[in-house]
Amino acid sequence: MRIAPEDVVDVFVYVVVLNLAQQYAPQVITESFSMSLLVAVVLKLVLEAVLAVKGWARRRFAAARTPVGKVVGVLTLAVILPGSKLLVLEVVDVVFGDAVSLGGFFLVTALILVLLLARLGVRRLLAST
Repeated sequence: MRIAPEDVVDVFVYVVVLNLAQQYAPQVITESFSMSLLVAVVLKLVLEAVLAVKGWARRRFAAARTPVGKVVGVLTLAVILPGSKLLVLEVVDVVFGDAVSLGGFFLVTALILVLLLARLGVRRLLAST
């Protein structure tokens, strides 16, 4: 298995965003740069899994032909969206314990949004060169 260059760039973007979040949001705590690098790798893995599940759920919703199928698709997405933030909090807590804190649900939601937007921006920037 080979690591793609964009995955490495994503991790570096995540490290920058995490360290900026730590500087401006006192609830975000990583004890060292090395720890923030490890957190970035864990976030990359978790967010890729979450994005894959969201993509699967969207495809299922789009493919649903019956009203029941559409409702199930909407409910699935409604569970995945907040559940993914709780998953991130839980995984970081299990892996790093008290050494890392990403704040609460709303801060993690904002952090994930910024991570994904920064990743998109850097990928577009690199794709245009």
